[in-house]
Amino acid sequence: MIDNQTYGPWAVIAGGSEGVGASFAHQLADAGINLLLIARKPGPLAETADAVRAKGVTVRTLELDLLDPGAVKAIREATDDVEVGLLIFNAGANSYGHEFVTGELDRIQGVIDLNITAQLALTHHFGALMRERGRGGIVLVGSLAGYMGTADMSIYSAVKAFSRVFAEGLWLELREHGVHVLELVLGVTRTPAMERAGLDFSIPGLNVAEPEDVAREGLEQLPHGPVWIAGGNEAAAAKRSGMDRAELVSRAHAHHQRLMGR
Repeated sequence: MIDNQTYGPWAVIAGGSEGVGASFAHQLADAGINLLLIARKPGPLAETADAVRAKGVTVRTLELDLLDPGAVKAIREATDDVEVGLLIFNAGANSYGHEFVTGELDRIQGVIDLNITAQLALTHHFGALMRERGRGGIVLVGSLAGYMGTADMSIYSAVKAFSRVFAEGLWLELREHGVHVLELVLGVTRTPAMERAGLDFSIPGLNVAEPEDVAREGLEQLPHGPVWIAGGNEAAAAKRSGMDRAELVSRAHAHHQRLMGR
């Protein structure tokens, strides 16, 4: 059970409307932690908010694109009157997969701004308040993609690598102040975003995790950062970290092509 004395009374979930974010919301509500849920899609956001509100916690919502210039200001205004003990940054799906040099630079910049700039802004704001109070937690949801470059998603892989290394440094900085930091690394997870991307979950041998399971792992491992590889993917992460980069990257690319039916 999540410790609501350490991580409450409020949690902010960026990307909290569906998939892993919604699973976080349900599990935190079960622990009696109030929630601010942030997402772009109004339908899933309202549905998840109503479901967790029925568990007896207070739920606020922001229908918001984190790329909007006023996004951080709006989030601060929505939380300035409460104590946020937990930040979960689950936004940042690979919404623009494209070969880099033929891609649109503004769309590529959007991947960077969402996964790095927005993440840093929210972590800076809430992390400073947690440090001052001497308690709290920060979960940055990462990806196995951050362990290896991938064709058509080189920028996404790069920003996820940034997130993991950033979490390690932040963990060192905040651990003496009672603030826990965890990079929760996901592999293939059965989420609406993955389904929309066209991933074939039925491929034999594919290790598919469920959102509620990886969310539970993240909350359980939060005190033990800085990195937790969810869904039994430790061996895959270790393999991707090997030194023969040309061979590893080429082999992984061929496997990815098969997954996407190409």
